[in-house]
Amino acid sequence: MTTAVKICGITDATGLDAALAGGADYVGLVFFPKSPRNLAHAAARALRDRVPRTSATKTVALVVDPTDTDLAAIIRDVDPDLIQLHGHESLERVAGIRARFNKPILKAIPVASAADVEAGLAYLAPGRLADILLFDAKPDPAAVLPGGNGLAFDWHILDGIKDRTDFALAGGLTPDNVAEAIARTGAAIVDVSSGVERTPGRKDPGLIRRFLQAAKGAKQGA
Repeated sequence: MTTAVKICGITDATGLDAALAGGADYVGLVFFPKSPRNLAHAAARALRDRVPRTSATKTVALVVDPTDTDLAAIIRDVDPDLIQLHGHESLERVAGIRARFNKPILKAIPVASAADVEAGLAYLAPGRLADILLFDAKPDPAAVLPGGNGLAFDWHILDGIKDRTDFALAGGLTPDNVAEAIARTGAAIVDVSSGVERTPGRKDPGLIRRFLQAAKGAKQGA
């Protein structure tokens, strides 16, 4: 099975078009004011409208501890296909968002140990809680951003779940290491942001193409 790819933190048409041309399965739009990838709703809608409705590429709205008002506005103004929760959302909060907005949810789980991975599995309940789990490197407690920091983690901590469920992998991925990451973890989806940027918030079309080629050509669980 070919690994799916998410190019996250798209901020302009150049980056988006490179992701679409390269066969990205998901493109992520960030709604978090502290991020250099943060988008106003109008700018996000303009990008979303460049993704053909007939395309297999899904649009993901990344939010951090959002209110219902925040989510309602994003869904109304941008119409994403999925919601990515990248904050400290509790199980109850995730269930409430899934029930109210009826959008598939990708829940980011910050991990530094196998225990973190096991604890994160509590969020996986398609249709009721998270539909997809995204394991990302746990940031430093003083970090401003919950993700997109270019930090990797020890992929061995995923050994206990790689044959039990599909999952998404993020954290320090680049065109040079993504094939190894897929072979080592068997991730069903890989997610990249800073690893395909020339500067924070600005994607490099050449790096996007290289990442997609490397990921799509990789063998899972080799």
